[in-house]
Amino acid sequence: MKITVDEAKCCGAGQCVLVAPEVFDQRDEDGIVILLDAEPPAEQHSLAREAAQVCPAAAILIEEH
Repeated sequence: MKITVDEAKCCGAGQCVLVAPEVFDQRDEDGIVILLDAEPPAEQHSLAREAAQVCPAAAILIEEH
């Protein structure tokens, strides 16, 4: 799995951080997503997928290997 984020699309809702805090974080100044792990371990894959699904701005893209 490879994750990319589109910061320009991010609206700072923070749903990704709530679902997968080991993979995503937010910038303090504006809440924009920070990708902590672009290629997370297998045990984080389902949470990363869920984070992408709940993102209201569709700013998280997941490429399955």
